[in-house]
Amino acid sequence: MGHLKLEILCLVVGSVVALLALNIDSALANTGSNADEEGGPVFVKEPPSKVDFSNSTGAEIPCQSRGTPQPEIIWLRGDGTAVGDVPGLRQVLASGALVFPPFRAEDYRQEVHSATYICLARNSIGTIHSRDVHVRAVVTQVYDTHGDQEYIIKGNSATIRCKIPSFIADYLDVVSWHDSDGNVYKLDNRGVFEDGKFVVLPSGELHIKDVRPEDGFKEYRCQTKHRLTGETRLSASAGKLVITDPQGSTAPRLSGDTQISGFARMGMKGSTFGLICPSQSFPPGIFKWYKFTDGSSRQPVQLDDRLKQLGGTLIIREAKVEDSGKYLCVVSNSVGEESVETVLTVTAPLAATVEPAVQTVDFGRPATFTCHYQGSPVKNITWMKNGKRLPQTEAVIRIDAVRREDRGMFQCFVRNDQDSAQSTAELKLGGRFDPPRLTFKFREEVLQPGPKVSLKCKATGNPSPEIVWELDSKKVTNADRVQVGQFVGENGEVVSHVNITNVHSNDGGVYRCTAISKVGSATHTGRLNIHGLPHVKSMDKAQVVAGSGMVKTCPVAGYPIDAVIWEKDNRVLPINRRQSVFPNGTLVIDNVQRNMDQGTYTCVARNAQGYTSRGNLEVQVMVLPKITPFNFGHEPLPAGEYQTLECSVAEGDLPVQITWSFHGIELASQMGISTVRIGKRTNLLTIDAVAASHMGNYTCQATNAVGSANYTAELTVHVPPRWIVEPTDRAFAQGSDAKIECKSDGFPKPSVAWKKAAGDGPMDYRDLKGSAPGMRVEDGNLVISAIPKQAEGYYLCEANNGIGAGLSAVIYISVQAPPQFEIKFRNQTARKGEPAVLQCEAKGEKPIGILWSRDGKRLDPKPDPRYTIREEILSNGVLSDLSVKRSERTDSALFTCVATNAFGSDETSLNLIVQEPPEVPFGLKVLDKSGRSVQLQWSESFSGNSPITRFYIEYKMSKSDWNSGKDRVLVPGSQTMASVYNLRPATTYHLRLVAENEVGTSEASQSVTIITAEEAPSGPPTGIAVEPVDQHTLKVTWKPPLREEWNGDIMGYYVGYKLASSDKPYLFETVEFSREVGKEHHLMISNLKTYTEYSVVVQAFNRIGPGPMSKEVAQHTAEGKPDHAPQDISCTTLTSQSIRVSWTSPPLASANGVIKGYKVIFGPASSWYDEKTKEIKATPSSEIILHGLKKYTNYNMTILAYTNGGDGIPSTAVSCHTEQDVPGPPTAVKASVMSGDAILLSWQPPSQPNGVVTQYTVYQRTVEPKESEATSQKIPSFQTTYEISGLKRKERYEFWVTAHTAIGEGQPSKSATTSPSNKVPAKIASFAEKIVATHRDEVKLPCQAVGVPAPEIKWKVKGQMLTQSNRLRVLPDGSLLIKEVTRKDAGDYACKAENSNGHDTIMHTLVVQAPPQPPSISLAGATGTAITVRLKSPSDSAPLHGLTIHYKQDFGEWEATQIPPNMSEYTLEGLNCGTRYQIYATSYNSIGTGEASDILNTRTKGQKPGVPSAHKFIEVSQNSVTLHLSSWDDGGCPMLYFVVEYKARHQSDGWTMVSNSVKPSGNYVVLDLSPATWYQLRVTAHNNVGFTQAEFEFATLTLNGNQVGPARTNDNGRGLLLEVFPWLPEWVDYNMIVAGCAMIVIIVVGLAVICIAVSRRNRGPESFRLRDEGLYAQPDMRGMTLKREFRDELGYIAPPNRKLPPVPGSNYSTCDRHKKGMNHPTWNGRRPAAATGVPHTYEELANGGGGIYYDDHPPVPPHAHSDDSSLYSKPPNGVPGQDEEICPYATFHLLGFREEMDPSKGSNGLTLPHGSTTLPPPGHGHHRGGSQSAPRGSNTTRYGRGPVGSGVVSSVAGGGTVGPNGIINPPNHVFSPEYDDPANIEDEYGYNSPNRRGSLGRRSMGSMRTVPIPESPSPPPPPPRPSDSPNSTPSHSQMNQSNDSKESNELSEAECDRDPLIRNRNSVSGGAPGNMSTEEMRRLIENRNQNEAHSIPNGLTPYDTVNV
Repeated sequence: MGHLKLEILCLVVGSVVALLALNIDSALANTGSNADEEGGPVFVKEPPSKVDFSNSTGAEIPCQSRGTPQPEIIWLRGDGTAVGDVPGLRQVLASGALVFPPFRAEDYRQEVHSATYICLARNSIGTIHSRDVHVRAVVTQVYDTHGDQEYIIKGNSATIRCKIPSFIADYLDVVSWHDSDGNVYKLDNRGVFEDGKFVVLPSGELHIKDVRPEDGFKEYRCQTKHRLTGETRLSASAGKLVITDPQGSTAPRLSGDTQISGFARMGMKGSTFGLICPSQSFPPGIFKWYKFTDGSSRQPVQLDDRLKQLGGTLIIREAKVEDSGKYLCVVSNSVGEESVETVLTVTAPLAATVEPAVQTVDFGRPATFTCHYQGSPVKNITWMKNGKRLPQTEAVIRIDAVRREDRGMFQCFVRNDQDSAQSTAELKLGGRFDPPRLTFKFREEVLQPGPKVSLKCKATGNPSPEIVWELDSKKVTNADRVQVGQFVGENGEVVSHVNITNVHSNDGGVYRCTAISKVGSATHTGRLNIHGLPHVKSMDKAQVVAGSGMVKTCPVAGYPIDAVIWEKDNRVLPINRRQSVFPNGTLVIDNVQRNMDQGTYTCVARNAQGYTSRGNLEVQVMVLPKITPFNFGHEPLPAGEYQTLECSVAEGDLPVQITWSFHGIELASQMGISTVRIGKRTNLLTIDAVAASHMGNYTCQATNAVGSANYTAELTVHVPPRWIVEPTDRAFAQGSDAKIECKSDGFPKPSVAWKKAAGDGPMDYRDLKGSAPGMRVEDGNLVISAIPKQAEGYYLCEANNGIGAGLSAVIYISVQAPPQFEIKFRNQTARKGEPAVLQCEAKGEKPIGILWSRDGKRLDPKPDPRYTIREEILSNGVLSDLSVKRSERTDSALFTCVATNAFGSDETSLNLIVQEPPEVPFGLKVLDKSGRSVQLQWSESFSGNSPITRFYIEYKMSKSDWNSGKDRVLVPGSQTMASVYNLRPATTYHLRLVAENEVGTSEASQSVTIITAEEAPSGPPTGIAVEPVDQHTLKVTWKPPLREEWNGDIMGYYVGYKLASSDKPYLFETVEFSREVGKEHHLMISNLKTYTEYSVVVQAFNRIGPGPMSKEVAQHTAEGKPDHAPQDISCTTLTSQSIRVSWTSPPLASANGVIKGYKVIFGPASSWYDEKTKEIKATPSSEIILHGLKKYTNYNMTILAYTNGGDGIPSTAVSCHTEQDVPGPPTAVKASVMSGDAILLSWQPPSQPNGVVTQYTVYQRTVEPKESEATSQKIPSFQTTYEISGLKRKERYEFWVTAHTAIGEGQPSKSATTSPSNKVPAKIASFAEKIVATHRDEVKLPCQAVGVPAPEIKWKVKGQMLTQSNRLRVLPDGSLLIKEVTRKDAGDYACKAENSNGHDTIMHTLVVQAPPQPPSISLAGATGTAITVRLKSPSDSAPLHGLTIHYKQDFGEWEATQIPPNMSEYTLEGLNCGTRYQIYATSYNSIGTGEASDILNTRTKGQKPGVPSAHKFIEVSQNSVTLHLSSWDDGGCPMLYFVVEYKARHQSDGWTMVSNSVKPSGNYVVLDLSPATWYQLRVTAHNNVGFTQAEFEFATLTLNGNQVGPARTNDNGRGLLLEVFPWLPEWVDYNMIVAGCAMIVIIVVGLAVICIAVSRRNRGPESFRLRDEGLYAQPDMRGMTLKREFRDELGYIAPPNRKLPPVPGSNYSTCDRHKKGMNHPTWNGRRPAAATGVPHTYEELANGGGGIYYDDHPPVPPHAHSDDSSLYSKPPNGVPGQDEEICPYATFHLLGFREEMDPSKGSNGLTLPHGSTTLPPPGHGHHRGGSQSAPRGSNTTRYGRGPVGSGVVSSVAGGGTVGPNGIINPPNHVFSPEYDDPANIEDEYGYNSPNRRGSLGRRSMGSMRTVPIPESPSPPPPPPRPSDSPNSTPSHSQMNQSNDSKESNELSEAECDRDPLIRNRNSVSGGAPGNMSTEEMRRLIENRNQNEAHSIPNGLTPYDTVNV
């Protein structure tokens, strides 16, 4: 049964494995459908092909790839084995990088540090390899370089080399040479140095041209640089020149090995090469360089800027691949010539690309990948698929029919000897590919015989699969009881059944269903067990090849089966180690051998009852053929020999067939070759006569039924040379290219050599070298380029290969020379007016005649004396000169020279060009210009017969002169149009043109003048510095850009900042430009995060726009304290006095700086509350051991981290208990005599028990009359007395006590000695103690006494005798018991024991500890988010452990926080702003918590939001309005949200809600508005204090971007009066009412003034009388006006044609305000005094209990900056009181007044406040849209209007009061005069003296009430900036930023004179709207039809809007 269970288990496991395999196979098969989701690996960062590094630096080789799923990175060696880590030498990182750390020289390992590596990336899609990575580590070694010593003949060029050791040569570069005179010859960035005489070549040689004797006195040292380490050093020794004088003429000779081998150079594309030709001769030779083309012909090297010849060295810069080839240097002088060849190989980096990179192909379709590669040279191309090599070597790989296994990654590799490259492509399988997948599988079953059995499998796939069934590896077919069926279901599934009727036990076995299609298969295996006896089924004969393995499973039926075994020759297997038998009946034989394994095997199956079944298996072992090795011998065979070769098959089953093949073609009896079979195993190959045609590979192949084998041998034949082309005599014309063929063949290949006869006869043949220039041998052929006459003679051609005597042939070459000109045509130039000589030299057989012609006509010099002809006979020809005395322009012609001799004629042409400078260019004009460039065009003049090489455009600034201030632009001579760049914007330039040719330059053309346009700044600000101010603030400082980069006037700066790690855009602040030259600008950026790095940029802007940003400057804010405590704190007790504490650092984000270390605060837990008992130890590490602790003590400890910003938050305390130790001695010991033989010993426990005392030991001994040994007695730990009896009276005893803990026995106590006695006085055995009791507990004061007679016990309490009660009573043992102890029970308690023999007394001190007394709490201070309280705790007997502060806001829940007991002040932070809080405190100690203190009621500071000015808040466009939410004043409390609503102004129904939850940061845009429409906007701002609601009016822009004119109403004030007096009837004439009221007021006031004036003229003090000058000095008088004389005295001069501004408080401008129905403010002197009683100078009176006011912020007077008692604060009920009335200031505007005072402000007709620096300049229209700016302090100047002309009207709700007419009164706002009122202008108009101001009398006209004017009025000074004033509060800032205005009751006379529409203008634009001029704007306004205007609800008539 056990074996059967094991078999079943194996079957189950096998089934599971099969299922897993099936699932995996299905998953792989389905990857085609997931192709879009998955992707094979692709290298993102491929390692380089070559990595050299120093052992001192190490190296890291990256390898990164991408793919889906993410690929795995594995590094391989060059042989494909995986790379592992080698400690200290090599490491593979998790990122995929291969790291070689720095290592010592002795640790160098070649297999690690000099090897080839490959990076492999793989995922489920496929595998890819990187290019080969050649790694080479260089071990630092000591080396020296040396200068070479060169021997040179004077006048030649010398080359000094830098000798570098070979082991370091690959890594050293020569960078410069230094001579002994201090000169340095350093390679430039193009890799060469040249200064005329000295040249440093790219290869490092120093080339010295034209060597002179003085050059030999210098020394030359080379400086090298190590490419890996960067080390530079000079050579250890210097190179020198040894110069010799020439000894006669010397032919050129090459130095060194170049005489034989020449040079070879190799390098990368783009490098610089120097090809040297080291030769010496005298006279110095002439060098010529040639390059071989087409392998044979050579061409002179064409020199240019890239190819340059320096002496004999050819310099090739920026080398190209085409430069590769063989170069020939020919050096010659009058004595002879020499040549040397140099092979140059220029390589280019390899790169490869496979196309397509990804292709998806359906099953069976073709696929093609093409590898495109670049670089040179390319040695081979290889392909890999999924990391395995493919046989293809072409650039294209084709797959005819894609199969499933073709899916994966394909790679193309391109390689050469130095480099390699690869590219990757992926082949995906298309949607048609769907391999079979089993969707239903039959289950394994155990059945009884008889019933029907049906096994079913279902499969899907495309194409539809076929299902095949097998039973025990045999196919199941239809039989009587077995039927196999298959059909296709509705959903395309293939369903197959095996149905068995009346199942028998023999039907059992392993069934397998296999779904097969052409794209794959899927299999399921399961066993069907039928109960029955064992039955082994028959098995077919098995044929196995020798050497392979055999696996056979016994087909067993029946169930259950107990065991299955195999036998052979009646022996149970296994019988050797190659055999294995498994419990399921599987037999496995490895490496099958015929002689051992062939035979009959028997399978035996047995059940538990012993029934068995047997079955035989015949195994036949077959053997492959094996051929005995053969060969033709080890030496080549001579031609004609007879040869045989035998092929014998040593092993293998017969029959065997033997065949021969030659080069893969089967041989028969042919070509003199025959084959003969000898026996069954041999075949003989015979060659009758070996010939060259028989050379090759001969293969014998043996084949039998098992397989085949082959063996190959190579035949080599020696063949003597024979002619293919035999040379013959030849004749050539001189100068032609001669080629004489001489070809032969043979084996080995014959070598062909040419020689030339030294004399005239055919003998004494010598090598060709030096015979004639251009003579060479190519492929056996003699080639002579441009054959000269000296090449004529006899030549010998020899062919030899070592076989036989060889071949030779003698020929004669003759050279015929007709006249010849080396140059057929040339141009010759001559300067006009100078002589010219034309020469032609003809070479050839003499005599030679010369004729000259000019332009085709024969030239006769006789008629023109300027021409002369002269001839000179040369050794090899004739030289003829034609001279022209003075060249003229007409001499430009074509001259022809014709030479003639007997062999022919030749001619040459000379084109004489008479040249002169070009004429002046003309027609210079400007085509286009911009801020930095101008485009010019001109017409070309006469070139002077010399091509104009270039034009010079000369230009200068208008202030410069042409001699010193001009610049030039070079223009090619072929152009007549060019641009001048790099001009300065907004600058005047003069430009002119000059032409130049090779002869000279022309005169300059007429100049043109241009003015460049303005541009945005081209440079960033300079000197940018960022410094941390504190943990949340950075200070940015900078200076303006360079002046030449302004490109206009700088208007300001944008300062942007953001988190350095963020990719979000910058937040920008705007800073105005300071006109002070060189002034440094700065900006404080606040509200930043602690110790966070911020990036800051600064950008300047001008009228055109912003310039470039500066470079990012990163800076951290100051370090703060860590926000979190250290984590994972643990402590471990080490000893009784030491503890180890460890922890981990707090989160990095909470460190707020660099953690410098940690502080461990520890102390005993029992006194943890007491700071004095705590100790602090600092450590930089995360672990510390605390020493010197108290023994057996529980310690608390906390840990905090600290930075430079301070200590962080301490952690929660953890506790650790020190270990026990031996105790200290008992504190005290008493020995009290009890009787004559007994003593009572008492003691106190040890003061330092150092653990749990387990027992005491009492020691005693006799000391008198003689000492005895001590005896001891163990006493329990709870007992501190011990009665010792049996003592003797006459002896004296000594006693002492020790204590014990678990550790051991402690120190002994002090000893006590005594003697027993019959007389026993009273003695108290107890000890006096300080007893600490807890409140309400029960306490017992001990008093144990002894004595005879028994003593009497008496107690005294605090000095008084004890009166016993139920609470205080004496116990029988003398102890005093006190119940429910209270504080009153504390004190001294005395116990006295007395008898007749004596008395004794002890004193106890009782300390009662109770909960602490309540502390006192008071307010110390408050801010917007914090409250500081002052605490005081009463002293108490019990130590105070701490205090608890409880607080809550109104209607909130109580919160609590604990503080140390010694803290006298504490700040509650994080509170809500402007909120009332209740606070109380309690104290606690070890007993408990005491009573609470009184409740403190207070509140945090803060107010409701303050309304901003409209021009800062609102920015309008055509269809939207942008709201700058940051302009709102938060009142000291953070904003929560905004509610935004709007409606059209003419709309009578409700508001349109835009959003009720607008976030308070940044900007908010209201969209979908109509252009050119007036709107009302209502915004409600919420913070913790409350909300403020404000209404604004604005008009959207027109479609063309202009502003909308004002809407007016002409109801003569009817609407306003109806709002104030709704009861007036309709028939009332409102104009008459207003006029009448005004008249009455004027008459009354006038009469009063007259009366007062008359009365004071005659009475009163002298100083208060009226003067003739009209100046009234009495300060409380009204009706005073400022006369012209006094105005002149004050320095005020009215502008021409302008009327004076009104004097505040006067009736000067009351003109016809009532008649026109307008209300205007009147300045009123009534203002309640401050603490000093000094009033405000002016106050604007409200009309009708309220006022409508405009939106500018008047400054806050200095005395307004105070606490809640300020005169400018509003009482809680919102109504102004006696001391809190709101008195805003009005404004006056005299149109044109400021233009006269400052002409610069009036250039555009604008009326701007004089001296204002806050208004934008005209035309400054750009803004930073969409950027978010942090709030900054107000920039309000004295007159504080800001940009005006916006046409925006605002009112305030939620903080103001509404009058009966609906007009809103503002709270908490103070206004000041804003325009140029003389009384408010200090420096400019002479009003800088308070005394002179105070002397003015003022009156108020048109007011509804009369208010007395206090003395000494004085206008308020300008307000301080909120950021500059330390005393400013949020409420003041809120005041300063109001946008509300008052109605005006007064107009200046100048305003009365203007059109009413203009007169009511409330603001002035910073620039003409829509870029209109002032006059255009006025005409637009004056021509506007007033009937088109519509009413403004509050009666205001603004006429203009501006885009803010």
